[in-house]
Amino acid sequence: MAVLGNPDMLTRKIKLCHINAHITCRLCEGYLIDATTVTECLHTFCRSCLVKYLEDNNTCPTCRIVIHQSHPLQYIGHDRTMQDIVYKLVPGLQEAEIKKQRDFYQKLGMEVPGDIKGELCNMKTHLDQRNGDAKSEETANKEAGEEKPEEDNDYHRSDEQVSICLECNSSKLRGLKRKWIRCSAQATVLHLKKFIAKKLNLTSFNELDILCNEEILGKDHTLKFVVVTRWRFKKSPLLLHYRPKMDLL
Repeated sequence: MAVLGNPDMLTRKIKLCHINAHITCRLCEGYLIDATTVTECLHTFCRSCLVKYLEDNNTCPTCRIVIHQSHPLQYIGHDRTMQDIVYKLVPGLQEAEIKKQRDFYQKLGMEVPGDIKGELCNMKTHLDQRNGDAKSEETANKEAGEEKPEEDNDYHRSDEQVSICLECNSSKLRGLKRKWIRCSAQATVLHLKKFIAKKLNLTSFNELDILCNEEILGKDHTLKFVVVTRWRFKKSPLLLHYRPKMDLL
C-alpha cells in the first residue's frame, strides 16, 4: 500500500523504441500513416501500403488469414484511434505528414483541400499553446464563438470536392432523377447508400451495394480513397453504380 501512495512509483517513462513494433507498419516499416485495420484479425497498416498489397493478395500481411476471397478491400477500415495514438507518441510526425500533403498539392498547382487546411490550423494552435504563445482562454472562447456559426453553415463546402455520377445497375431499382452530384471527398460510401435509399424510399440503406469498376465498395471507404485507388487516371466524374444486395444480375 505504501508503494501505491508514492507518486514516483506510479510514473514510469517508456522509450519509444520499446513500443515501435506496435505503431509501425509491417509493410513499409515506417510509422503508421492513415492507419487502416483489417476487420478479420485487427492488424493495422498504412492505408496506402495495405491497398497496394491487396491488389495482388487477399490475406493479412501479418498473420496470413484470408480477409476475403474476392473483395478484401471491403473488409478494411480507417483506424482513427490508432492514428491519434501514433501522432501523440511520435514527435513531429503529424506536422511532417501534413506538410508533405500541402507541398504535394502546391507542387501540382492545386488548391490545398479544406481538411488539410483545418489540420494545419489545429497544428499551429497546438504548437502555440505548447510554446506559451496561446491567447487567453477568454479571448479564445470568444473567437471560437464568433467562428462557430460560419463553420456550422459551411456544410463541408471548404473540403476537397468530388463529382459523381450515380447510375442504377439493376432492373429492380429505378434510376435517380438527379444522378449527378458533387460532395465532400471525406464523405463515405455509407453516406451515398443513405442518400440513395432516401431518394428511392427504400426501407433500409443496407439493401444496397455500390460498385466502382464492377467491384463492390466497402461502406467505410471515403470518396477520396475511391478516387485515388480506382479512378486515378480517369476523367471526372467518378462513375458509381448501385444495385440491390446479392443481385448478381
